[in-house]
Amino acid sequence: MLESIHALSDWMVGFANTPGGPWALFGLAFAESSFFPIPPDVLLIALGLSKPSGIWFFAILCTIGSALGGAFGYWIGRWGGRPLLNKFVSQDTIHHVESQFQRYDVWAVFIAGFTPIPYKVFTIASGVFYLNFWRFFVVSVLSRGARFFLVSWAVWFFGDQAKVFLKEYMDWISIGFVVLLFAGFGVIKLFTKRKAA
Repeated sequence: MLESIHALSDWMVGFANTPGGPWALFGLAFAESSFFPIPPDVLLIALGLSKPSGIWFFAILCTIGSALGGAFGYWIGRWGGRPLLNKFVSQDTIHHVESQFQRYDVWAVFIAGFTPIPYKVFTIASGVFYLNFWRFFVVSVLSRGARFFLVSWAVWFFGDQAKVFLKEYMDWISIGFVVLLFAGFGVIKLFTKRKAA
């Protein structure tokens, strides 16, 4: 299984040295947000290393493709996800997951869009549980854009060392971002309570 994933990843990276590389990146970003297993970061890094002058264009292309793919995943969930869930999952479980999803709303989508958490699960679930589409889409653009521009910045800043650096530390950077995000909310909440008191 792992060998197949590595082979698929190597095949995608091979597009970096072809004229159609940017469009392959767009297609991969679109597909990964709804059904494809390989994240577009691998091709984004490879393209950025082979054509440094186009790194910001690649980040924009990747963000647009991913956000549109997320919208596609949303509508997959909206049109066909609920009947499928009803077939394979108990109603109690569905209601529990739905209540949690409604509780965290688009913040769950934002975290999934930025971190290594499988984003496609959240795009489809957003449709299944009827999150507001436009809020979902805006958060998708922001979270995916933040991730891909961070990757692109690292490629631009570190050059040839970026591939090794991102492979080793991207998960930790993402986790650190989420910790800071929640810490920020905690500080705001504490500040609001003190102000009210």
